[in-house]
Amino acid sequence: MGDNTMNDRQHQIAKIIPFVQTGEYYFKKGLKAYRKRDIYKAKKHLQRAIQLQPEDSMFLCQLAVVLTELGEYTQSNRILLSIIEEVDAEMTECFYFMANNYAHLGLFQEAYKYANLYVEVEPDGEFIDDTEDLLDLLSIESEIEEEPFELQDELIVKQEKAREYLENGELEKATQLLQEIISLYPDFWSAYNNLALAYFYTGEVEKAASTLEEVLEKNPGNLHALCNMLVFLYYQRKTKKVKELIGRLECIHPILVEHRYKLGATFGLVGRYDLAYKWLRNLQKQGFQGDETFYYWLSHSAYFTNRLDVAKNAWEKVLAENPEKKGSEPWADGKTKNFNDILDRWLKGDYIEERLYGLYLLSKTNKSITLKDMEGLDLHATLEQEFAEHICRLAKSRKRELSPDHIIHGYQVADLLFINNKDYRTSTEGLYLTWFMIFDQAVSRDYHVNNGSAWAAATEYMWRKHQLSPVSQKEMASKYSISQATIAKYVKLVKELLQ
Repeated sequence: MGDNTMNDRQHQIAKIIPFVQTGEYYFKKGLKAYRKRDIYKAKKHLQRAIQLQPEDSMFLCQLAVVLTELGEYTQSNRILLSIIEEVDAEMTECFYFMANNYAHLGLFQEAYKYANLYVEVEPDGEFIDDTEDLLDLLSIESEIEEEPFELQDELIVKQEKAREYLENGELEKATQLLQEIISLYPDFWSAYNNLALAYFYTGEVEKAASTLEEVLEKNPGNLHALCNMLVFLYYQRKTKKVKELIGRLECIHPILVEHRYKLGATFGLVGRYDLAYKWLRNLQKQGFQGDETFYYWLSHSAYFTNRLDVAKNAWEKVLAENPEKKGSEPWADGKTKNFNDILDRWLKGDYIEERLYGLYLLSKTNKSITLKDMEGLDLHATLEQEFAEHICRLAKSRKRELSPDHIIHGYQVADLLFINNKDYRTSTEGLYLTWFMIFDQAVSRDYHVNNGSAWAAATEYMWRKHQLSPVSQKEMASKYSISQATIAKYVKLVKELLQ
């Protein structure tokens, strides 16, 4: 009886003792939400944690990181600066985070200042590699030297006049004025880029190229110069150099809207509609209100990557600006040759994965393909010839079993990638190229490719990681209905083959 009474009293006391929710409690909840990518909930919990413990530098810094992800760069920097000035002067990673925020705001001088400050105080710090990457990116974004000149009123007037001459086709006047600007402002790279265009439009290709080379020698990584160089090489049909330069530009991830637009339009002009769509659609989703040219290339890149609704909506905006464009939409009669151009580009690619991808695309055209159709193709390797024979058999819907097992399985992996990524929001051309690169290496090393789901899952996992949109192995295992142990095994194989 006495024991029961004691238990009852303990129970009553337990009921009336409140659970104290500390700042640490809300901080952990905020971190958990952040890791689940529920950013708004993370912000709410972290703000509550700071209300309870306003002097905790870790809480403040994590909230600043969350604000950056929400695009609240100025508010994030206010918090970071307050940490350094009022809470914990030793929390030097704040300098890197501030530099990153300033870069997003387009305030490059401030970004340089804080990035260099972080390098100075933390030469071996946790974020040193990221900071050095940011400094490299800033050199592309700002297109200025360490001590930039102030744009004077006179320069702005001259530059606008030169641009007007270019747009009106008054190339001789544009050339003279741009040469004058360069003599007065030898570090004003925009004038060099426009001068190169003027030379190119008048047929002086060598002068155009040498002008861009001068820019890139003095200001390496100048994005406008690189994009203009790509266009020049494309029109000169220097295919190998075009592919090399596309490879460089594909790795650039600009911050400025102007640079994203330039990159997207340039990729569209040279027929890389997958990359054009990636940048232009990204801008549109962010609320960018483009001009006629923007929507022209968005429509084309959407149409030739099978986003028909996006293409039609974008074309309506082109016609709203310029009704005379009616009849030149990407799906108009005769425009289907663009797909044939794309197909031809892959089939005549320099690398085996490009040609295999071209053959795979060819098999999806619903045409009756015969070996005679293949005679004009330069199929370098036995693997390509076997793959070509296989798609001819598929076209006839018979005797496909005559193909070697590795060819049947390699094609099936490509189909699995297609089926599982039909609704993926950005281009998947790189995904197929990655698979055919792996496939070529696997066959040459006598690896079996019969477990299609495992190879597809591992390929997509590695491709997404390269695209900076990583997913977990667990997610990929679930997507392709395989175990985590299986995908771990095949990711290891894929890494070996991609070395």
